[in-house]
Order: sequence, then C-alpha cells, then structure tokens
Amino acid sequence: MARKKIVLVEDERDMAELVALRLQREHFDVEVAYDGAHGLDRIRCRPPDLVLLDIMLPGMSGTDVLREIRSDPRTSTVPVIMLTARSEDVDVVVGLQLGADDYVTKPFSMSVLLARVTAVLRRVEGPPAGTGVLKAGPILVDQDRHRASVDGRAIALTPTEFRLLVAILAAKGRVLARDQLIDQALGMDAVVTDRTIDVHMAALRKKLGEAKNRIRTVRGVGYQLGSEDDEES
Repeated sequence: MARKKIVLVEDERDMAELVALRLQREHFDVEVAYDGAHGLDRIRCRPPDLVLLDIMLPGMSGTDVLREIRSDPRTSTVPVIMLTARSEDVDVVVGLQLGADDYVTKPFSMSVLLARVTAVLRRVEGPPAGTGVLKAGPILVDQDRHRASVDGRAIALTPTEFRLLVAILAAKGRVLARDQLIDQALGMDAVVTDRTIDVHMAALRKKLGEAKNRIRTVRGVGYQLGSEDDEES
C-alpha cells in the first residue's frame, strides 16, 4: 500500500522537523516548506493527500495559501488542516470559511495531531453516504463521480462540504441535528464542534448561490432540506 503524502507548511523549523519526523515514523511521506509561496509551489507541483498549513507564515499567509489551494481545480479537493497559534474565533472561522477541513491550535500534542490527520484522511477515503444521483430543485449531486452542480453549473466543494450536502439531500426534508451531521458527514471519530458545522454550512450555502435557501436552519436543532418555495424566498 502506497504511503500517503503530506505537505507540511510551517516556518518554525524546530517544530516542522519534529512534526515531520513523527509523521514519517507513522509511515507518511512528508515534504516540508518553510514559507507560504514555496509550500504552494510544492502542493501544486504534485498534489498531496493532505496539507498541514500554518496560518502565520512569512510573506504569503496560510489563509492566502488556502485560498489559492481551493481556487485551483488541481488542488481544490485536497484536505487541509490548519495549524494556528491563535485562539481567537475569527482565525478559525476564516480558515473554515475558506475550506479548511479541520484545525489544531498550538501548542498541540503529537497524538492529537496524528488523530486529526488520521480522521481527516479516513473521512476523505471513506465511502460516501450512498451511491447514485441526488437531486433537489436545481441542485444535483452525483455521488459516484463526486460532482455537484446547480442549474447545470459545476460547483467546487471541499470533501467536507460535499458530504454535508449529500447528508442534507439524502435526508429528504428530515431535520438533521448538528451531531447527526458530524456523524454522517464527517465520521464518528471527527473532532469538531457545532460551530465548525455552522461555518462549513455557511461556506456550502455561499457556493450554492441562488439555491442556498434550499438548506434551512432549524434554530436550536440543526438543518434540513427546504422546499422550492424556500429557494425563491
């Protein structure tokens, strides 16, 4: 079985070497970049299975790198875990809005980081909630081809956003609580919060454009697929 490739973008060299060494011991192939521009070049040159991306980087920030990753068709679906020394909500929210799959706040233990890496890779590799095509008004999801479109226009979704959309459409109007979405879309071993789900949902709705109102918020509970009347409101 081929080793999974991880690109680590971290400007603190001691930390980068420590993280890379531990990941290599766990049988990952690791490439390290110490600034955003070089990290982005390595990611684009040979898209990895996962990116560990620090937010605070010299020159090109981690959020700018993430924005470029998500806007490039070659790398748009590569899972990204953000590494941040900041604890403020705004940094986490910005990263999730841009399409990060998870985040780890420094200082962190290597066991925690490895658990997050394993969970995200398992989430991406795991089978979708079902097979075939799901449709709701202008929204169409082809689970077998891992494609989503609105009115025939393809939309680029992160793995997390795709799974959330599949879960909502497959529920056919049933309300899904946030913990149900975490289990169904992210996996029972995912380490995320209700706030994380809300930010991912906001990003998904934005990509759905005029069809965004088909995903309804049920205050205090979770989300559900709305009717065509919701789409027009």
